[in-house]
Amino acid sequence: MSLLVGKKAPSFESIALRGGDATEFSPDNAFINLKNDDYIGKWVCLFFYPLDFTFVCPTEIEDFGKHYQEFANLNCEVIAASTDSHFSHLAWRTSHPGLRKLPYPMLADFTGNVAKNFEIYKDETGYALRGLYLINPEGAIVYSVIHPEAVGRSCNEVLRVLNALQTGKLTPCNWEAGQDTIN
Repeated sequence: MSLLVGKKAPSFESIALRGGDATEFSPDNAFINLKNDDYIGKWVCLFFYPLDFTFVCPTEIEDFGKHYQEFANLNCEVIAASTDSHFSHLAWRTSHPGLRKLPYPMLADFTGNVAKNFEIYKDETGYALRGLYLINPEGAIVYSVIHPEAVGRSCNEVLRVLNALQTGKLTPCNWEAGQDTIN
């Protein structure tokens, strides 16, 4: 694996379903071109999930939506990504009550190239594993975690790690925001 913490994150660019109330979207305003250069100077939480219209995926996507303001308060943008098309994202968001008002975009990686560049594309299935990357304002990966398809991630843990990273200091095991750092 050449994609390690501390290395520059791969560049990405693709069409995405924008954040907001999906029931108010039209073909003219639903989609945006999204690229990593749009986020220079900000923290980014980029998380991949296997597929739209599945069982574990919406639980994570909803949870990131519920915690979105906490990420925003830390100058961190959230981006979801899967190998589904932007049209599939729109259909899923409008049909699933818990996904209708997501405040962040859903990147459509229909070719799988973004997932391949982030080294989480599963050739056997043609979709991405549950990879999550925190990217600092300089564009370097500072945290990554990969889960198998059947296991959802903890938004609270991602926020804990983001808070710890932003201290710039050593943080002990189970450290929480507001607690003393080691140095």
